[in-house]
Amino acid sequence: MNVSLYIAKRYLRSKSSNNAINIISYIALLGVILGSASLFIVLSGFAGLKDFTLQFSTIIDPDLKAVVAKGKSFILTDEEAVKLSHIEDIVVFSKVVEERVFIQSNDKSYPSASIKGIDDNFKRVNIIDSILEQGNWLQEKTNQIVVGSGISNNLSFGVLDYNKVINIYVPKPGKGQINSVEEAFNTVNAVNVGVFSINESLNDTYVFASLSLAQHLLNYKHNQISAIEFKLKEDTDEAWVREQIQAVLGDKVVLKNRAQLNDALYKMLNTENLAVYLIFTLVLIIALFNVIGSIIMMILDKKKTLNTLFNLGANIKDIRNIFFLQGSLMSVLGGIIGIAVGLLLTLNQLYGPIGLKFFITASLPYPVKIKIINVFIVFFTISVLGVIASTIASARITKNLVQDY
Repeated sequence: MNVSLYIAKRYLRSKSSNNAINIISYIALLGVILGSASLFIVLSGFAGLKDFTLQFSTIIDPDLKAVVAKGKSFILTDEEAVKLSHIEDIVVFSKVVEERVFIQSNDKSYPSASIKGIDDNFKRVNIIDSILEQGNWLQEKTNQIVVGSGISNNLSFGVLDYNKVINIYVPKPGKGQINSVEEAFNTVNAVNVGVFSINESLNDTYVFASLSLAQHLLNYKHNQISAIEFKLKEDTDEAWVREQIQAVLGDKVVLKNRAQLNDALYKMLNTENLAVYLIFTLVLIIALFNVIGSIIMMILDKKKTLNTLFNLGANIKDIRNIFFLQGSLMSVLGGIIGIAVGLLLTLNQLYGPIGLKFFITASLPYPVKIKIINVFIVFFTISVLGVIASTIASARITKNLVQDY
């Protein structure tokens, strides 16, 4: 039997004759519990907030997107299109043309928009019904457009607003002196049939148009495009599909999934997650100072017992191990209870009555998500910090301390 572990568990369960030490021990345990619960709740809240943010930022991003590797466009031959359609795990793909444009409506202009020319398959690749705020979706081979709410507000036009003339301009490629606007820009007149709303950045940027309109505006050939967006079957091996697509299209394209298309956003969210973890780990470290103080007070209170153990043959390492195990057990126990408390509060936020939830707005509960990995992160963090704190506290035991009683 491990004598040090047995005594450590006895010290952990039993009360000291000194009430001050009991109070300090309870405060130390409570600090560990609250610190662990706080860390778990914050990680769960950030996981929910991350998913909540990404569902709006990636709503019009496909499962996979083939973007041009060099330049602004590439040619998709009929043979390549047929081969892509025969790849088993691809449900559908949509051809896309994208370019920066200048929009003018009557006396107002908007220089920082991007046109996205799409074909009929775009509606099958992306969920568009959920983003439409007003009007209807555009029809292929027309001059209809659907703009973001930010562009609509800036240029002061709505749906089917025939009193407003909408012109879309793209600079013409080439060299030489320019003598007129017609020589400098390709232009088309458009009719706005819908307004979408996703997030502020996309609302202020995108104009959806038919693929043929965008190709005409940019002087592209009928099979010249900027990208291809793919919808994949559920539970598909993405790596295998990538290989199949790359075999068809070669090195003229680069394939990106949702995370890669929003790599800046993912990096920002992951950095914030790490920062939050480090901040609350610091809170845990401060809480574990109470554990160190509690163990040191216990050592001083048990000097007579330690002297007896030393005289019975226990060495300094064994005596240190008693308080090392006591502190470690206190940290692990507090961590387990804290995780349980945090889990209960998180479950309440997910499934509890409305009156007990926290809300961002009057109708939007704060988003949370329970992830098993967060349970292990919190438990590992508190265990490591508890071991370090216990090592520091138990190191106070010296031969002089147990002998000089």
